[in-house]
Amino acid sequence: MKVPNVHDNQWGPQDLSAPAPRTLRKVQARSGLVLEDVQTGWVGAVVRLEKSGGMHIVELADRREKIRAFPLGFGFLLEGEPVELVAPTVAVAPSRQRTASGSVKVADVRAKVAKASRIWVEGKHDAELVEKVWGDDLRVEGIVVEPLRGIDDLNAAVAAFAPGPHRRLGILVDHLVPGSKESRIVANLMQAPGVRGHVLVVGHPYVDVWQAIRPAVLGIPAWPVIPRGVEWKKGILQAFGWPHSTAEDVGLGWQRLLSRVNSYADLEASLLGRVEEVIDFLTAPVS
Repeated sequence: MKVPNVHDNQWGPQDLSAPAPRTLRKVQARSGLVLEDVQTGWVGAVVRLEKSGGMHIVELADRREKIRAFPLGFGFLLEGEPVELVAPTVAVAPSRQRTASGSVKVADVRAKVAKASRIWVEGKHDAELVEKVWGDDLRVEGIVVEPLRGIDDLNAAVAAFAPGPHRRLGILVDHLVPGSKESRIVANLMQAPGVRGHVLVVGHPYVDVWQAIRPAVLGIPAWPVIPRGVEWKKGILQAFGWPHSTAEDVGLGWQRLLSRVNSYADLEASLLGRVEEVIDFLTAPVS
């Protein structure tokens, strides 16, 4: 059974006895066009369009000039009307120089002294990926990314960090899906004293952050499915035909994958949105 996707041209429950759904109006992604992404509720104007790994990516800038990227196609509203967003006949030129994350690049600005607030990720590979794409933004904001080496002792780690109004914590968790071990750990954490309002935990659905790299960027149709009982990363490397026996093999394999990531357009939208959400949380003014 196919899992419905917000970017498919299917809206709501499907009734085989009902008339076929109408074809959505095609709208060209021209600069300045204001759209709403159905899945996230993000509203912004088109500022850039680019093609990466065979897929068109459109950038929408909100009124604060925050940028988020979305795959071109279905899943957008124009003045409340569902539309199919298509590439314009004339390319949308970027109006300003951008960082790897798609943010407006700020020239001649030194990195800020690190704030007390932090971004925690589960491991070294997560930290390297976040740094490669969002590093410029984080240095401007003075935010440091730190690897956790897993979240089994998350409550104790957060308690030791002692979060507060000027000491916020954003945590990115792998495989944060309903019913998972990770979801239970996070639910327990959010009941702890002093956490709410000062700690934000977000997650992506992937077994490992490796899967947040879009398959097309690697020249494959989809990530290999690894059987239960096989160590996932080693199974992935074996499926690629790469060395996979040792920890060094895993590290070198990851560097090969990471080298294919040049910007936000090479990552899945489900990771992009979560990292942007954490950065917004950590940089929001203290009320």
